[in-house]
Amino acid sequence: MDDSYKHQGLRKLLIESIRTKGIKDANVLSAMEKVPRHIFFDSSFLNFAYEDKPFPIGAGQTISQPYTVAFQTELLQVRSGDRILEIGTGSGYQACILAEMGAKVFTIERQRSLFDKAVKVLPTLGYTIKTFYGDGYKGLPAFAPFDKILVTAGAPFIPDPLIKQLKTGGILVIPVGASDIQIMTTITKTGENQYQKREHGTFRFVPLLGNKAMD
Repeated sequence: MDDSYKHQGLRKLLIESIRTKGIKDANVLSAMEKVPRHIFFDSSFLNFAYEDKPFPIGAGQTISQPYTVAFQTELLQVRSGDRILEIGTGSGYQACILAEMGAKVFTIERQRSLFDKAVKVLPTLGYTIKTFYGDGYKGLPAFAPFDKILVTAGAPFIPDPLIKQLKTGGILVIPVGASDIQIMTTITKTGENQYQKREHGTFRFVPLLGNKAMD
């Protein structure tokens, strides 16, 4: 893995940009400064890796804008040792941020081409991340409950299985909306059947896919 001084310098500039936009969690910023985002880009697109923008990664999916990654991660309130379920592996970048913060990461991807690529890339970065090919709407009941659940695609509604797989005291972060603009939402499970819902502004994500034949 080539992580040159130039790459490291560009990451520092990116992190400073994200900080000026309101991200305050030092652990989030530190993890993002350590994880080399350019590794998740094809070589011909490396010049775009440290811009604060989303970028296509194939199969109609994107690697999220770094600010959005930071925003969602901050809402998740990650603690070392947390068992975190990520819905939508994509490139694997977000999963690495969570792992860098000390979380035990379980991640699901339903696009076979992206899943196959992530399975190859993630081990080269030194992270132990459990990666699954499947329908994110269903979660991973065999490995539940989870301390935190993060959805990295726009969902038209909040899937009930994900709430059920959350520990009491746990947090679900999910962009919710049926259009191409979603409302970033947190669900905190305060009791067996009690929840606290909060909204955190609008974002734009690719749709969360599911309930159809797998690729």
